Parts: sequence; C-alpha cells; structure tokens
Amino acid sequence: MIEQLSSPPLAQRLGATVHVSLLWRKICQMSGCPEDRVGEWLLKGAVHRGASHYERDFADDLPPDCSELSNEELAVGLCLGQHPYNSTFIRAAAQLLSSPQTDAPKLARLAVRERVEPVLLHIAAIAARYAPGIQPWEYLLRHLPPGQPYPSDALPHWSRFVSQTGVTSFGGGPDIKWLRRREPVE
Repeated sequence: MIEQLSSPPLAQRLGATVHVSLLWRKICQMSGCPEDRVGEWLLKGAVHRGASHYERDFADDLPPDCSELSNEELAVGLCLGQHPYNSTFIRAAAQLLSSPQTDAPKLARLAVRERVEPVLLHIAAIAARYAPGIQPWEYLLRHLPPGQPYPSDALPHWSRFVSQTGVTSFGGGPDIKWLRRREPVE
C-alpha cells in the first residue's frame, strides 16, 4: 500500500477543512475499495491512462480502472483533500492532465466544485515557468479564482513535475522537460 496513513489529510496541510465531496463518494463507489485504498486505485488508473512516470507494480487485489470516470475526474480525485498527503498523487494528476485531450473548462468547473483550486493553481504556476502555453494549465491560470495562501512546503517542489538531465562535461546546461501524459497510439 502506498498511502501514508500517518500523514494528515491534504486539506489540513493546505490549512483548509476536508469538505464533503460528491466526487469522493462517486470514486469510492466505483472503485469498490476501502477508503484507505482509493488513492492507490486512482494512481493505478492514472498510470494506466498515461501517467507513465509513476508506473509501478500495483497490488493484485486492486480493481481495474473504471472508464466511466473521466481523466479530469480521476486527476481531481487524486488531488482531493480527503487523502493523506501523498505527493505522488498530485504529481501523477499533473502528468495525466498535461495533454491536449484534457477538457480545460470541465477541469476548472470540477476544481472549483471539489475545492482543489490551490493544488491545480500550484501545478499551473510551475507549468507556466517550465512549459509555457501548455494546456490545461494556461487556461486554469486565467480562469480559476486565486486561492487562499498555504504553507510553501505544503505541495510538491517544482522539480517533481519535470524530468531533468544534469549539466554535462560538454558545457550543456540541464535539460528540463515538463512531464506530459503518454498518449495512446492509434
């Protein structure tokens, strides 16, 4: 199991209260998992759908992904305040959403409804620096209301959303690339 059960809920780290989430209820029902394993099930789904940087062996008893849950819902589900803090969930959500296939207006509506704007705006601000113009992040920066301030160490560092190569002996600087969803080959 990958969740850190001793960690406080993400909402608490952000200085907020955990709200009653309709999406959380939907996800719990669809997953068929106990609540303490829902995050792991969502992560498995994100990896299956293209968040390849977080690929790993998942427990055999985790149910398969549910296609009735949209990518936007799955990613927002990974960012919900109910989860014990787990930066992998947030980072996998960022990679899954970093795709031209993401419905940015739908994502913005979900973010507000599910109160995950601080998390998505955090990712969007980092994307603006390392992948300017990439959607849905540019859209979210323009359309989500600014959130309440939160501690600077509450969410993952910018380096956790990118792939980097080091400085080379040939004088080249680091090569920093935003982690994007692996799109299905048709």
